[in-house]
Amino acid sequence: MSQPVADQLAERIESLFGRSRADLVAHAATTDRPTMLAALLDGLATVELAEKNIEFQRERLLQLATPGRDIGPAAAGHLFDCSRRIAESVTIRDTQARFAAAVIQSLHRAPAPAATSVAQAPALTATTVRTR
Repeated sequence: MSQPVADQLAERIESLFGRSRADLVAHAATTDRPTMLAALLDGLATVELAEKNIEFQRERLLQLATPGRDIGPAAAGHLFDCSRRIAESVTIRDTQARFAAAVIQSLHRAPAPAATSVAQAPALTATTVRTR
């Protein structure tokens, strides 16, 4: 079975910021203003919730479609509802994951600033301009 999208996304976020997810969540909670980190973590939480719902609805669908089980009008409605919810969750997961992946791809770790001497600009000379 392939690795869930949320796990892949979490690894990319941790790699980008160079810290564990728990540290990143704690750091994001220290500010009141919106940050890129908070947005990425929120997107990750949405992907995780969608994946949990996909798994839950899949299990429910398998229960409803057990071989030998009679499928009447009520069961057919439940089967349809589970299928619809899976489709919605897959759409949400894929949209959020694509957005977060695009943002992560556009970001990069900045190299540590090098200690360089700042060249001094020549002193500006004051000139007097006569206007009348």
